[in-house]
Amino acid sequence: MDYNPLDSKPECPKTWMVESVLATIFCCLPFGIVGIINASKVSSLYASGRYDEAQQASKDAGKWTKIAAGVGIVGGILYLLFLLIFGFSGMADQL
Repeated sequence: MDYNPLDSKPECPKTWMVESVLATIFCCLPFGIVGIINASKVSSLYASGRYDEAQQASKDAGKWTKIAAGVGIVGGILYLLFLLIFGFSGMADQL
């Protein structure tokens, strides 16, 4: 996204802040924090006229937010499978 000063100001890229916070709380803390850090950079970079860097920070925030959500979902599914396989087999032995 090259910026030409003669052109009008480009639209501010998506910050991903809400999604990053939710992914941090509900899915995966370490990757969500990286998403929050990148999301917090978007608006300030855009306001200072560094449009290319703001676009890159938005892409990075989206990437890490999606990774955090994916890890959380996969981890949750694996945990449920573990409970189903080992939790119920342990209960059957007690009956």
